[in-house]
Amino acid sequence: MTRASLDKQPHEVASMFDNVAERYDLTNDVLSLGQDRRWRKEVARAVDARPAQKVLDLAAGTATSSLPFARTGAYVVPCDFSLGMLQVGKRRQPWLPFTAGDATRLPFKDDTFDAVSISFGLRNVQDFDAALREMHRVTRPGGRVVICEFSHPTWAPFRTVYTEYLMRALPPVARAVSSNPDAYVYLAESIRAWPDQPALAERLRGAGWSRVAWRNLTGGVVALHRGFKES
Repeated sequence: MTRASLDKQPHEVASMFDNVAERYDLTNDVLSLGQDRRWRKEVARAVDARPAQKVLDLAAGTATSSLPFARTGAYVVPCDFSLGMLQVGKRRQPWLPFTAGDATRLPFKDDTFDAVSISFGLRNVQDFDAALREMHRVTRPGGRVVICEFSHPTWAPFRTVYTEYLMRALPPVARAVSSNPDAYVYLAESIRAWPDQPALAERLRGAGWSRVAWRNLTGGVVALHRGFKES
């Protein structure tokens, strides 16, 4: 299996990410024109991890997204269902407590984490409403969720250019730098099919999160959503 389909069967998605694990971070850097580093800095600011807090980083992959949390002194758990990603991450960051887990059935007790974050992974979950409920379950009362995900550019002319880039330019670029370029055809399709900012905010509220808000990055190419679990 070299790519997943948009019905997002878990074994297909996990296998696809296993196959791109070695060069995944490099490929993302190239395809985003370096913007992914800025986006991750914004995620770290939104999570606002503090020393001794517990942070769950879902869809953590090789834990690139986890390192900013760890640097604050927080205890961060990188969790992913791709064993290939986890193996690459563990080789690079052996001191982090990598955990294999399905976002729809998290292997953690209720009210465990001060914050839960997921970057560029929620749209790859087959039942992402179940994942939002699971994130709520494992977050302590008063804790927060931060979701960083590709979204819908707010300016119509730019949205047209962006869609053309996704479907026409991204696959050839991926062929030049990725170990599994076909996977990026799926990724482009999944971005185009993803709910817009208000729709995702409504799904967060439906999963039990309160004070839900979002902020656009890079003109809405990416959106940061945040919510809180009532005390």
